[in-house]
Amino acid sequence: MFHSYAAIGDSFTEGVGDELPDGSVRGWADFVAMGLAIAAREPIGYANLAIRGRKLGPIVDEQLEVAIALKPEVISFNGGGNDMLRPRMPEERVAGRFRQAVHRIREEGIHVLMLSGANPTEHLPLGKVFDTRGVRLTEALSDLAELDGVTFVDNFNDRGLRDIRYWSADKLHLNSLGHARVASNVLTAIGVPVPDEWGVAEVAAAPAGPRSRNTAAYYREFVLPWIGRRLTGRSSGDGRTAKRATLEPLTPDSAH
Repeated sequence: MFHSYAAIGDSFTEGVGDELPDGSVRGWADFVAMGLAIAAREPIGYANLAIRGRKLGPIVDEQLEVAIALKPEVISFNGGGNDMLRPRMPEERVAGRFRQAVHRIREEGIHVLMLSGANPTEHLPLGKVFDTRGVRLTEALSDLAELDGVTFVDNFNDRGLRDIRYWSADKLHLNSLGHARVASNVLTAIGVPVPDEWGVAEVAAAPAGPRSRNTAAYYREFVLPWIGRRLTGRSSGDGRTAKRATLEPLTPDSAH
């Protein structure tokens, strides 16, 4: 059981797609922290340093040492999704930086929750290209799962998670159901009960959603703005800061 937890990464870990009424985002890492607090029956410390739009390099450069300095018992680490979506992906460099970050966390005696991101490629334009990159990156790092102090949660190969029911309107980010399923994968991997009220099992047992189709409106609303940001060197995370920069207490009551 972990009593302090810090998360680093990009929009996947920040929680984009799981928007709350006040405009903030929740996401799987928040769900994991809630599950830890409920299981512990006492407050835990939780920090989330992830920022949307970040490629792997900035995640490591800007978030890794900050998270380590908080001295949590466990750090969750995911990255590379935004690298995969670029026209060219330096696969060996990305894999190498990911590997170095995992070893750096282990050097400090902190447990590593190593996650692959959920796989959206069945719903995206050029999805087969991105899928191939994701498969290669996941395979290149799979040996890290054998190390002491590392728990690997392979969401990329969770076939059920590819169902359109788990994805938000942009088909790139998970919705609240998808984030809850990822949290369930994480908690199960570390032996922590998944709260029944999340309804993860019921959703998984329900019929699959309809086949995804990309309309002209989808391209106008989501694809063209994304291309525009790439062409101008902008990011959805520009000017944003971590939503939970320190190990703030999360109580079992607030987690429900």
